[in-house]
Amino acid sequence: MTQPTPLNTEARMRPSPFYVIALALTLPLFMTACGPTELPAVAEASKPALTVSLATPTLQPVSNVISANGSVAAWQEAIIGPEINGLRVEEVLVQVGDRVRKGQPLARFARDTVENDRMLAEAALHEASAAAGEARADGQRARNLEDSGNLSAQRIQQLLTQEQTTQARLETARAQLALQKLRLSQTVLRAPDDGIVAARSATIGSVPAQGNEMFRLIRQGRLEWRAELAAQQLEQIRPGQKAMITSPGGSTWSGVVRLVAPTIDPSSRRGMVYVDIDSAKAGEEGFIPPGAYVSGELMTGIQRAMMVPQSAVVARDGFHLVFVVSKDMQVSALKVSVGRIFGDQQEVLSGLKGAERIVASGGAFLNNGDRVRLASSPANPDQH
Repeated sequence: MTQPTPLNTEARMRPSPFYVIALALTLPLFMTACGPTELPAVAEASKPALTVSLATPTLQPVSNVISANGSVAAWQEAIIGPEINGLRVEEVLVQVGDRVRKGQPLARFARDTVENDRMLAEAALHEASAAAGEARADGQRARNLEDSGNLSAQRIQQLLTQEQTTQARLETARAQLALQKLRLSQTVLRAPDDGIVAARSATIGSVPAQGNEMFRLIRQGRLEWRAELAAQQLEQIRPGQKAMITSPGGSTWSGVVRLVAPTIDPSSRRGMVYVDIDSAKAGEEGFIPPGAYVSGELMTGIQRAMMVPQSAVVARDGFHLVFVVSKDMQVSALKVSVGRIFGDQQEVLSGLKGAERIVASGGAFLNNGDRVRLASSPANPDQH
C-alpha cells in the first residue's frame, strides 16, 4: 500500500490567503473597539492669558433712597365763578394753561343792567340826602323852641323822630349805592390769586348761575406729588427731605417733602407723602400735568456703600459675578448681590469684603480658573 507523502513543515506553517484577508478586515475593528493600549502623550497647547486691569472695591457716600409711585395734583385749587345772577358772559380773556396774576381779569359780563341799577341807587341817595337835610333843619328848630312853649311836646317829638328817620334812609341809600358799585365791579371776573388756569367752562353768551364754576385755577402754580408708601417706609420719611420725580416724558424734577399723612388707608395699608414739586419749570417742556401717575425716589439720608466699576460685574446664568484675581494670577468667580448704579459705578450689597483684587473689565471672556496678566506688565504674566 502506498504511504502518503509527508507535507513540508514550512508549507504547513504558511497562513492561508483567506486567513490573511480575514485578519486584515477584522484587525481595524478590534483596535477601534478595544482602543490603543498605549499612545504617545501629546502636550496640550497652552491657553493664552487675557490681559486685564485690576480694581479694588471702595466705600463711597451715597444717598439712601426709597422708591415710590403716586399721582401729581395741584397743591390747592381755586374754583372761580360769578358772584351775581342773571349776567351774560360778554368776553373770555384767558385760556387753559395761561399763567395769571392776582386780580387779573378772566372774563367780563354785560354790565348794562347793573349800571342802570347803580344810577337808580345814586338818584335815591340824592333824594334821601335832600330829605335828611330838611329833617335836620326842622329838628334843630324844634330843639330851639322846646323851652319857649310855642310847640307842643308831641310836635317836637315828631320832628326829632322824622330827623332820625330821614338820616337812616340816607344811610340806607348810601349802602344801596355801594352795593350797586360792588355789583358793577363784579361784572369783571378776576383771579383770586397767582396761578395757572387748569380748566375753563366759560363760554361767550352764556348766563351762568351764581357760584357755577367758570374757571379752575392751580394756586401759585404749585404742584405736589402724592407718593404712596407702606407703613414701615413711612417711618423713615420726615418733612424737609429731598425727592426726585420722573415725569412721563422722562424729565426729572426735584421736590421737598412737605407733609407725611398722619393716617394709613385701612384697605390698602399704605400712607401718603405730600411732596412739593419745584415749580421753576412750570410752563416749560416736560411740565408734569396734574393727574399723571409718576415714579420717584425719596432721599432718607446718606450712607456708605461698597462700589466697584460697573464693567467688573458680569451677569451670567441668572447671577451677578465678579472675578477675583489670586496671587498666582488665577481668577475665581465670586457671586455678588448688586444694588443701584451711580454713573460708571455699581453698588455691591453683599459678596465682597472690600480688599479683593477684581478684574475691572473683560470678565465676560473669563471662566473660573483662567489665568490673566496685568496690562502694565505684558512680559511677565505672574508679576503683580
